[in-house]
Amino acid sequence: MLLGLEHIDAHRLAAIDSEGGKLTDIEAHVPQRALCFMLVENNVNCIEWVMASLISRKLVPLILNVKTEETLYQNLLETYKPAYIWQNGTLTRTANPIAQLYPELSHLLPTSGSTGSPKLVRHKYENIEAAGLNISTFFELKETDRPLGLSMVFSHFKVGATVLITGRNMTDPVFWKFIKEEAATSFTGVPYSFQILNLMRFFRMDLPALELLTQGGGKMERGLNLKFAEYCRDNGKRWIATYGQSECSARMAWLPAKWAVEKVGSIGIAVPNGELSLIDAEGNPITTPHTEGEMCYRGKNVTLGYARCLEDLTLGDERHGFIRTGDLAYFDEDGCYYIVGRMGRFLKLFGMRVGLDECEQIIASDCQTESACVGTDEKMIVYITDAAKMQSVKDALVEKTHIVATSFEIRVIAEIPKNEAGKKLYSKLENK
Repeated sequence: MLLGLEHIDAHRLAAIDSEGGKLTDIEAHVPQRALCFMLVENNVNCIEWVMASLISRKLVPLILNVKTEETLYQNLLETYKPAYIWQNGTLTRTANPIAQLYPELSHLLPTSGSTGSPKLVRHKYENIEAAGLNISTFFELKETDRPLGLSMVFSHFKVGATVLITGRNMTDPVFWKFIKEEAATSFTGVPYSFQILNLMRFFRMDLPALELLTQGGGKMERGLNLKFAEYCRDNGKRWIATYGQSECSARMAWLPAKWAVEKVGSIGIAVPNGELSLIDAEGNPITTPHTEGEMCYRGKNVTLGYARCLEDLTLGDERHGFIRTGDLAYFDEDGCYYIVGRMGRFLKLFGMRVGLDECEQIIASDCQTESACVGTDEKMIVYITDAAKMQSVKDALVEKTHIVATSFEIRVIAEIPKNEAGKKLYSKLENK
């Protein structure tokens, strides 16, 4: 059975949600093998149906947040024509015929940052097993753990732990009451989550059961990263930053807690049973520390490939366990990797190569404000939310890049668009 669940005591609680729901049996009857759109939220019922589908190998779910943007949802419906739709505990048979599916296709996820594209990531059952093993190994998970959140369900179910689920906002007192009463042992968040915790004076809270804080979902501002790393070091907890992509079943690298302060900003080393490497522009291996190149990953958690139409769901493994991530990075003498930016996130202004991600980091460091940089080789457009910092942002970029001020256009917007994981949606900015 998937994740070795047949070896777990059936009477142990698999999940508890903040509304009082409990799950002890994640097996459920499902119909014949077919594509099913599952509109999920943070509760036990959703976990039960997703896990039952995966275990049975009959329903192949496209897992969507119940709050998925309507244009994207309608585009997906028209493109993939699911035989079933599951929402609010009800499985509905549509008028669409049952389509052919690749035998090892386990589930589908939208690509990160999708705003209207029907492009999906195709996962296989082996990816679930590999992700569960890798993550449970480097986090040193155990049966008595009680993690908060859905991001590591596979790994915690693999060791027989009880997952705590809540759809409550972090500013809701019920959220913290649930954490304390259920003695949550770990919390996983994206950078935005930790920005909120910082504003809520998290460091003064009394949470004795909490022993592990983990961060994923993109690069975290260095100062905030260091603040949480030092807090965990000084309070007998572990702070572990991770790196991953949907294309690799989420986790590809992790920074061991022993290096959390010393190597703040690093994504660390490859997950167990995985391998990171760098290649240059010609595809040759890079073996010298502090030499930038495209980061690649090899492991059993690498997914099958993408789907862009219904017919693509019959495709087999197009990646064969290897992927070029598109991230520009280098590694240090200890083999810890540092991401510099995206391969395509560069402009050539006045003949000089300028990294857009690097410029965002300069603005965050020098001007203490968030930004989003886009543009062409003629001009960089910088979006910020604080009009009072327009001149200081331009001055910082001119000073650090040594490029004339006319190359930068600063625009003020109400907020920088992001997806639910906190990643910036650059495609929406370019249309403003």
